[in-house]
Amino acid sequence: MKLTDILKEGFNPTPWEQKGYELPKFDIAALREKTYREPTWVHFGGGNIFRAFPASILSDALNAGVYDRGVIVAETFDYEVIDKAYLPYDNLSLSVSLCPDGSIGKKVVGCVTEALKADAQFPDWERLKEIFRQPSLQMISFTITEKGYSFNEADLARGLKPLFAMGKVTALLLERWKAGELPLTVQSMDNCSHNGDKVKAGVLAYARRWVQDGLAEPAFLAYLENEAKVTFPWSMIDKITPRPHQKVKELLEADGFEDNNYIETEKHTFTAPFVNAEEVQYLVIEDNYTNGRPPLEKGGALYTTRETVDKVETMKVTTCLNPLHTAMALYGCMLGYTLISAEMKDPDIRPFVQKLGYIEAMPVVTDPGVLNPYEFIGDVINRRLPNPFMPDAPQRIAMDTSQKLPIRFGETIKKYIARGLDMRNLVLIPLTLAGYARYLKGIQDDGTPFTPSPDPLLEQMQEIVAPLEVGKPNQDFSCLRQLYSRADVFGLDLYEAGLGEQIEGMVRELYAGPGAVRATLHKYVTRR
Repeated sequence: MKLTDILKEGFNPTPWEQKGYELPKFDIAALREKTYREPTWVHFGGGNIFRAFPASILSDALNAGVYDRGVIVAETFDYEVIDKAYLPYDNLSLSVSLCPDGSIGKKVVGCVTEALKADAQFPDWERLKEIFRQPSLQMISFTITEKGYSFNEADLARGLKPLFAMGKVTALLLERWKAGELPLTVQSMDNCSHNGDKVKAGVLAYARRWVQDGLAEPAFLAYLENEAKVTFPWSMIDKITPRPHQKVKELLEADGFEDNNYIETEKHTFTAPFVNAEEVQYLVIEDNYTNGRPPLEKGGALYTTRETVDKVETMKVTTCLNPLHTAMALYGCMLGYTLISAEMKDPDIRPFVQKLGYIEAMPVVTDPGVLNPYEFIGDVINRRLPNPFMPDAPQRIAMDTSQKLPIRFGETIKKYIARGLDMRNLVLIPLTLAGYARYLKGIQDDGTPFTPSPDPLLEQMQEIVAPLEVGKPNQDFSCLRQLYSRADVFGLDLYEAGLGEQIEGMVRELYAGPGAVRATLHKYVTRR
């Protein structure tokens, strides 16, 4: 069973179907021919999340017979991905859904019609320019990570031969403007807040510089800023897509599926002909398109307003997912865990995050309407976090904690204050923040040292708690005022918010000695 067999004449689907593989129900050759002539969608970033999610839901729409065009992949960073993960497999891939019960779903994704290297050094660049001049093109999209939207003065100064993704995209948009100011939507699908604004900022930075340097006409900048021609919608995407999993590789081998080799590029991209991801997924998109769009709603995407996208993002980041992750990360590191899924079997940690989300954070959530907050958090607690396939570690999630606390907890506390809610109802949020002061010592609950995860403020925060010692009786905890008054770290002065003294008391308990972290966690979770 090989992906390259699927396009061969006389292909026999029976062995695949008998082993539970969902095969494309559409004519792949006809799809590729029509898409080549009349392209509608180019996606930048050919990594795992693209194949597991946007490409997968387009395949669902094609399988349902409600669309007749595929997607063209353009890689801006790691060209080995094209050479090693796309071209050898006829641009086909296997999307594997990782189910919480330990089973897997298997679907061949056949909607990618071309895989191109987005750089002027390759012949593919001329093909991309040709595509951008086509009136049929409706949307370009991105999964290039938040770092992909960056730019610097040196790249801006390179003129029309940029190295960074946003410069390359702007050069292609210039081609579209020259073709008659053709309309287009520039759609980020990356997991970052207000992602459309990040794409827009990058594109406009290049365009303004080129106009300033006489490389482009002012009318090109006006075209990009005209929302009747070009739009940059927001979206919220959520689907955990880890590296190719060893257990998945073994299950596929047992089926007789041969295209299961691991691929690591020179730029350390980890991929494979198959991509594995959790089955739970959310893609909420601002419906602001100037030239039509593929019907991704037929595969499960939710189209709505910018305001609703923002509400969904806020719900996820401040209540239903990210705060639970941080709470688990801090206490998981102190209790010696190395897997989030294992933490969900802990008799104190599971109710800790469950009560933190449902009882303390939920009262200030604004229901976005398109997703039910209670159902969302239910999926997090019952399906996503316990998933045995998810190799996510508390140590990874604890990275950059000082940068996450203001949004994940500070915003909720601010809403309590703004709405006049009783601050005495907050117990587990303060316990999480108290855990931060104990985590900074780098000592597990059993006395074993551990290395706190990288964080730009780590040394500074550790210096504040340096006077504190685990197990030292009658010590002075006055240094904590310097920590918990830091509005840049917590989003507000926690003493002014009326929580400082409560958190201090919890920190004292956490520092009492070996076993104190477990005892304190159990005490407050049980009370709550």
